[in-house]
Amino acid sequence: MKIKPLGDRVLVEPLKEGEVLKGGIIIPDSAKEKPQEGTVIALGTGKIDDDGKIVPFNVKKGDVVLMPKYGGTEVKMDGKVYQIMREEDILAVIG
Repeated sequence: MKIKPLGDRVLVEPLKEGEVLKGGIIIPDSAKEKPQEGTVIALGTGKIDDDGKIVPFNVKKGDVVLMPKYGGTEVKMDGKVYQIMREEDILAVIG
């Protein structure tokens, strides 16, 4: 991985959502909602508290997480789309 998040940031690869609805209707890319689930790919160096100690992450590499629809920063690399966001912006761990 060429991207290494810094601080309390997390690199997440959004999961692909289905392209076709049950009725067979194809949804164009412009009308699709952003994925809300993703897999944690990399963790930053950690948040530093007021005492200078590193606060451990609540998520780990490989966790499937629930993200806000419009949170984080979208990054494209090697043909894939990733989201970089603060750990505190992750809503939940799924599973």
